[in-house]
Amino acid sequence: MRRMTAFLMCLGAFTWTAAPTFAQTGQTARQQPVSFAEEKAAGATEVQPPSGYVIGTGDVLGIKFWQQQELSGDVVVRPDGKISVPLLNDVHAAGQTPQQLSENIRTVAKRFVQDPNVTVIIRQINSRSVFITGRVTHAGKYPLNGSTSVLQLIAMAGGLSDWADGENVTVMRTEPNGTFATHRFNYKDVLGRKNLDQNIELQPGDTVIVP
Repeated sequence: MRRMTAFLMCLGAFTWTAAPTFAQTGQTARQQPVSFAEEKAAGATEVQPPSGYVIGTGDVLGIKFWQQQELSGDVVVRPDGKISVPLLNDVHAAGQTPQQLSENIRTVAKRFVQDPNVTVIIRQINSRSVFITGRVTHAGKYPLNGSTSVLQLIAMAGGLSDWADGENVTVMRTEPNGTFATHRFNYKDVLGRKNLDQNIELQPGDTVIVP
């Protein structure tokens, strides 16, 4: 009788300990794929592209298929302007807006997925950048993620260094037809609110030279 009582007590202790484990296992089985809202809450990066933005080489994109997680993921636009998407292979991306790329991927995916829902998210913009060189505190390459003027770029570079010729700053630009153009910028005039039209908005690929 004592042995039977001890056995039942042990069985009850085991059941009490094991029950939460079964409940947790059932809860894990019912978990759903991470949603867009949950992904944002977890800190996933997303960049708001500037007006008129088109995808370029080096940009990092997030390709999201609703309820098709195996096709989703982050991709980098290769030098040939294409991205690799699982099952779809190579898809041309450069020169398109995110909306246009979403529609193109959706069209290709229709051959493999019924009624695909595709979203293109901008993770990093690496194709839009400008350069500043010469007598500034921090010369180098700077991202162009929004409207940026010559004066603003100089400020981003830490300002002019000692002995800089602020009256003869030059902006070098490659025009769409392949020709080169230069724009003069007088730092002192702009600071004095003179000839403000020379403080032009920079374009991707521009180089600012501070002699």
